[in-house]
Amino acid sequence: MIPTIFALLGAKALWLTYAWLASAIVSAYLSQRKGYGERPGLAAGLLLNVIGIVVWLVWPAKPESLWKTVGPWGSTVKSERT
Repeated sequence: MIPTIFALLGAKALWLTYAWLASAIVSAYLSQRKGYGERPGLAAGLLLNVIGIVVWLVWPAKPESLWKTVGPWGSTVKSERT
């Protein structure tokens, strides 16, 4: 009985660790894309978990950032409308 409980706790802890690391990765990507570098996003993702992603989604992007020039995803520059 006790080894089963430890096994279930271990599996849940593994999934929570994956979610924690995924939030750090996404936060680092968002902060780098918005022009602030990866480190602030990585710190926010590691310390705030999923809230760090939300913080970087609402945080304003710098005017010269890839978020403004290229967009949230992709690698081609947006064309300016005249």
